[in-house]
Amino acid sequence: MTSITIYDGAKTIGGNKIFIEEKGKGVFLDFGMNFKKYSQYFQEFLKDRPSRGIYDLIHLNLIPKLNIYRKELIPPDLDISRFPTLSIEAVLLSHAHMDHYGNIGLINTEIPIIASPTTFAFVKGMTDSSRLTHQLEVAFFCKKTKGLSDKTIKAISGAYQTRNLICTQEYIDNFEWFLTTNIKNAPKKDGTLKTLTRSNLCDLTNNPTQFEIKSFPIDHSIFGATGYLLSSDITIAYTGDFRLHGKNADKSKEFIQNAKDASVLIIEGTRATREDVEESEEEVYENCLKIIEEAKGIVVADFSARNFERLEEFKKIASKVSRNIVIPAKQAYLLKSLEQVDKVDRTSDILVYGEYKSGKDYWEENFLKNQVNYIDPTEISKAPDKYILCFSFYEIKHLLDIKPQYGTYIYSSSEAFEEESEFDFLRLNNWLKHFDFNVCGFEILNERGRVKPEFTKGFHASGHASKSDLLWAIETIDPEYIIPVHTENPTWFKENFDNVIQAKEGQKFVV
Repeated sequence: MTSITIYDGAKTIGGNKIFIEEKGKGVFLDFGMNFKKYSQYFQEFLKDRPSRGIYDLIHLNLIPKLNIYRKELIPPDLDISRFPTLSIEAVLLSHAHMDHYGNIGLINTEIPIIASPTTFAFVKGMTDSSRLTHQLEVAFFCKKTKGLSDKTIKAISGAYQTRNLICTQEYIDNFEWFLTTNIKNAPKKDGTLKTLTRSNLCDLTNNPTQFEIKSFPIDHSIFGATGYLLSSDITIAYTGDFRLHGKNADKSKEFIQNAKDASVLIIEGTRATREDVEESEEEVYENCLKIIEEAKGIVVADFSARNFERLEEFKKIASKVSRNIVIPAKQAYLLKSLEQVDKVDRTSDILVYGEYKSGKDYWEENFLKNQVNYIDPTEISKAPDKYILCFSFYEIKHLLDIKPQYGTYIYSSSEAFEEESEFDFLRLNNWLKHFDFNVCGFEILNERGRVKPEFTKGFHASGHASKSDLLWAIETIDPEYIIPVHTENPTWFKENFDNVIQAKEGQKFVV
């Protein structure tokens, strides 16, 4: 018998934690951070306490009450021994978005992680270039010890070790070097980078699980996204996040065709009840091109830092209108991380913004510095109409150093569906008004005394399947059971199909 337990993500967008078990052992499909649950308690300046390990997360029910977590993250005054213990053979990671991998760093470090090389490159790049937290300790982790108090923990300086990583396909030597090299810390005295303490690294031919695992590249708003087929007594298909309207839609369709023998389909439903709209990256390109062709002064393009398909569109536009693309250093580092997988240089025709700061981090000083072309803000200010800045809300402050007198801003990312996100747009709008920008992609409206953003269609193509595409995918696979996840509207599936399992968190379903 095969059992399926949805520990998180059954009624929210993100936070997927799906356990597939057979003969007392099993695998997790993703182990993501549930941003909606986290936002009930935390925000930008109120976060869980790293010195208390998983204490806060357990007490606030932000992670499942299971006995599967790293012992070094469990302070002495937290007893998780009474919680169920799972025999986990691996975690199958669908893609490198935090709502799918953000809690993997908390679980036992001996558990292997399976993902595409591209996904591992993104995860490693994010860890290298960010302040290390438990949530980011996925490609590698820092060992912990007791803190100043017997109820606290702290990191052991420099004690970094890779996890057991299993790639869904073969990888090149460059990639192995990148995954096992310490780019986060100071190099050796001779200037060479240190090596991480190494665990197992291999490809899926060394499958550690009782399930036969087949992986398929799928189309999403981030490169490296993967759908999985797990076969043993039955076959289970897991879509992760996918779409059928991107440039790589054929990959998603190929996965769906290969999933026709699946008895169980676990499928995302982000847009299950949202309005169906015709959208494509080609439409985004044409709309943004038209705006930028007529733009005066500097242009700011706001889109997800890991949506490199969108970056490619803006690079094409920049070439067509004789402007230069400028990106933040962290985004450039992620591009260089991706280069370790496929040897494609995506930064040769891109400038990197030379942010004014007191010093550079090791990843920038020792890895990125000599591989990209930086541009100083004063150079941009001399001829602002020659540049497209790929800045998000969090980089908009750097306009103070460029001092544009006017410009054009294009919002080319997902809409705000949470009230907290709406507040960010009100702040963003204040910045744009300060610099007298022409704003495309959203506007601020006053509805019955409530000020909120309204978004313009045509400047963003979603990373998720539309309602009609979800219907096509399910009808094509024609599974015996459908389990919706990553959705706030699981009842939509019930209304359209008879064989839907509307799972409750922590409830085991036996096939």
